[in-house]
Amino acid sequence: MSPHSAAEQQIERIAVLGAGSFGTALAVHLARRGHPTLLWGRNAGQLRELEQDRENKEYLPGCKFPKNLAVEPDLGRAVAGADEVLIAVPSHALHELLDAMKPHLRPGQGLICACKGLEPKTGRLVHEVFESVLGGAYRMAVVSGPTFARELGQGLPTAVTVASADTAYAEQVVNALHGGGFRAYSSDDVVGVEVGGSVKNVLAIGVGIADGIGLGANTRAALITRGLAEIMRLGEALGGRRETFMGLAGLGDLVLTCTDNQSRNRRMGLALAQGKTLQQALAEIKQVVEGVRVAPEVLHRAQSLGVDMPITEQVVRVLAGEISPIEAVKNLATRPPRAERH
Repeated sequence: MSPHSAAEQQIERIAVLGAGSFGTALAVHLARRGHPTLLWGRNAGQLRELEQDRENKEYLPGCKFPKNLAVEPDLGRAVAGADEVLIAVPSHALHELLDAMKPHLRPGQGLICACKGLEPKTGRLVHEVFESVLGGAYRMAVVSGPTFARELGQGLPTAVTVASADTAYAEQVVNALHGGGFRAYSSDDVVGVEVGGSVKNVLAIGVGIADGIGLGANTRAALITRGLAEIMRLGEALGGRRETFMGLAGLGDLVLTCTDNQSRNRRMGLALAQGKTLQQALAEIKQVVEGVRVAPEVLHRAQSLGVDMPITEQVVRVLAGEISPIEAVKNLATRPPRAERH
């Protein structure tokens, strides 16, 4: 589809479901781009505060809402009142939200998902959760890449990948998001984009552990590089393409999440290395840490496919309380040598 023909099918009114930091930042960005935008969240009290303050003081302080961003407390009205629906909730909440949305969806609506993770207990990727709840009745795209909500909310330059099996729909979503310092690139590799966005959170916990122990920049670089190899192995086994993992949704997001303390997953690793328990670290971070929930699902899915993921395995064992952070690092350091291509 040409850029001209994609532009003729503009996405206008958008509902963003999820009033956490990233959902709020996306809603603010879309409103700045001129889209009438609705923001819904499950906490009615929080939504009243957002409407009163015209700002998400808890999760995105200092980022005022544009005039064309409306807070909508009713899920049915939010979904029914939008041309497209963008979902930005934690991955463990996706299935329940899709169930609640289903009666309100209209034929022809498109669904955009900015969730990064696997479904608890089933290990399903985002598109598989959509298919299990909604079948193939709606156009669907996923958005992923190296994005911290605070910087997106501040209007700092940001780039993401938009992937859909429907390439024309991917271009529509790109056109809706692109602009104001925000660059969006289209792809048809839905699996690759989803795997990159999910597994990098687990690896960032591992890098945080190594940095918290004080193992230095060499170790950090090695873990990021070998972590990318784990993403590639799992992603290709699931049907993703290698070039996707070298792009924004793979290497880009991995580097961001592993190296900056805005990352909750990295901060989790740092806290565990300092001797804090998992519960103490979660209480300190105060927001969902996707890597904690998704790590066992990533490992289980990898093992079911015969994919070796040693860094992920050690992170899972630390999170489960089976070994200490020091023991995890020793286990990785004493693995037998192998060819780098593996």
